[in-house]
Amino acid sequence: VQLQASGGGLVQAGASLRLSCAASGRTFTKYGMGWFRQAPGKEREFVAVVMKTGGRTYYHDSVKGRFTISRDNAWNTVHLQMNDLTFEDTAVYYCVADLYVVEYDSTNEYDYWGQGTQVTVSS
Repeated sequence: VQLQASGGGLVQAGASLRLSCAASGRTFTKYGMGWFRQAPGKEREFVAVVMKTGGRTYYHDSVKGRFTISRDNAWNTVHLQMNDLTFEDTAVYYCVADLYVVEYDSTNEYDYWGQGTQVTVSS
């Protein structure tokens, strides 16, 4: 599967952004879909995931209550709605996918990665 992320940009603290990730192929529903991010000088970290079965979602503690991940199976797309953004959310955001997601917060879990989209939040 190929992943194409979009929706990043430069916003002020407190603003909102919605990232989207379009997946190629006709087996979208078989993949767990998620987002990771990497800030300058930091390791890549888990942000959120939506499972293929039941649509269960998981979030990093730092984004709970502010970010919402959702999937649109009709359009092979996963979204990340980000509200109340802070400077600490500044990073390149990567869309990820895998057929079998267990350790959802591990970078090693995902075989497929998008190209990344930059989110910059000015304080």
